[in-house]
Amino acid sequence: MIRESLIAAALAAAVYFMTGLPETIAQAPQPTVTFNKDVLPVLQKNCQGCHRPGQIAPMSLLTYKDARPWAKAMKNAVVTGTMPPWFADPNYGHFLNERRLKQSEIDTIAKWADGGAPEGDAKDVLPPVQWPDGGWQIKPDYIVEGPTYDVPPKGIVEWTWFVVPGGFTKDTWVTSIEVLPSQLAVTHHVCLSYVQHSPEVQYNVPILPRGVIQRDAEGNEIRAPRGQRGGAVQGGQAAGQRREAQGGAAFPGALGVVFGRSAGTSLIEECYEPGRPPADFRPYNAAKLIPAGTDIAVNVHYTPNGTPVTDHVRIGFTLAKEPPKRRYIAMSSSAPSDPAQFAIPPNNGNWEAPPAVVTFDHDVELVGLMPHMHVRGKAARFDLEYPDGKKETILNVPRYDFNWQLWYDTSIKLPKGTTMKVFAWYDNSLNNKFNPNPNATVYYGDQTWEEMHFPSYGLVLDDPSIDPRRVIRSPLQARPPGN
Repeated sequence: MIRESLIAAALAAAVYFMTGLPETIAQAPQPTVTFNKDVLPVLQKNCQGCHRPGQIAPMSLLTYKDARPWAKAMKNAVVTGTMPPWFADPNYGHFLNERRLKQSEIDTIAKWADGGAPEGDAKDVLPPVQWPDGGWQIKPDYIVEGPTYDVPPKGIVEWTWFVVPGGFTKDTWVTSIEVLPSQLAVTHHVCLSYVQHSPEVQYNVPILPRGVIQRDAEGNEIRAPRGQRGGAVQGGQAAGQRREAQGGAAFPGALGVVFGRSAGTSLIEECYEPGRPPADFRPYNAAKLIPAGTDIAVNVHYTPNGTPVTDHVRIGFTLAKEPPKRRYIAMSSSAPSDPAQFAIPPNNGNWEAPPAVVTFDHDVELVGLMPHMHVRGKAARFDLEYPDGKKETILNVPRYDFNWQLWYDTSIKLPKGTTMKVFAWYDNSLNNKFNPNPNATVYYGDQTWEEMHFPSYGLVLDDPSIDPRRVIRSPLQARPPGN
């Protein structure tokens, strides 16, 4: 009997703990998720860099008043992974600027929205982040005034270059560079190149790289029967060109003069592009050299949206306090761009471009990666092959989105002799909602309805005295610009 009583007591206890205890736990009150205590810290850490006045995001998320109308949209964006934008496959590489939210942060925003988006106690509000004035993300020590461009309400705006005075009277080491257009809504890109001053080149005069390009009714470049680019009409006025600059739109040989005096490491270096952060070399204890007498060639490209606006570009630099021990250099490469090798067939949903290939002739640290394609871009991958034969994928972007030009900060030591191959795939089918015409053969070109495979990357050299022009080799004799 004693044994049976003990068994019965044990069973009763088991039933109690399996049934009664969970009910007790479930009845415990759950803390209310509020904006001030729980949501605002997530927004300050992950979202407000873009979601504040003067930045690219369509709404501000600085305060409860700003964020409350967007509560359900915020939940949907973070639960689906749409925001923050980040496209790197987590199975490859390690990125210092990874934007993915933690699951706990996603849950916080979702619970807040589901709970009626309460504000919470005012004493829980964190002090606001002190952002730099004037729309800057990094407060500059020195500002160069770039070009001013009248963007028309409609039509095609071709790539246009301007040379502006750099004002660098001595060799200057800079630790960050930020390109800041004033009209973000229409800015496709603004990119920099660095050139030695030449009295032959006028400042702030628009230069069209290939004159006025002949295009058909759909905006496609008119090509010879085998896809070669047609001749350019010289002397036309650039869209957006100010009247006082008339005649400077396409003077022969201007870019040859400009880039024949290059003081940089690549035709395209630092850029503003939607989603791309300023170039900041400080985390790597590095700086970039701007030689004395350097002017800045600024490449602008705009996409009219129905409203005429005037854009003005500013370029901000932070300056090194002492000569650096490490040197940053900006690099870019390209796939072969001739039509014999780069022609995307109609209705092809997974066309692979020829790879962009570079070999490193010095030991370097690879510190940044960015694929670049246009609206038919589908996927991209960066692979390394080391001198000992080892192969490694360091960045895989299985779902490329042209609307977000993301730069992926990394830190990978590469021995001399390492080769990097960058692969790209394109969707020229009806399944691509951004595709303007799946029945077209698509060639390499400047406009978004044409295509590119133009990856960029950043390197740091432990020896600042190494000639940066001798750091890489590429099978291409000349790298065409692209953005």
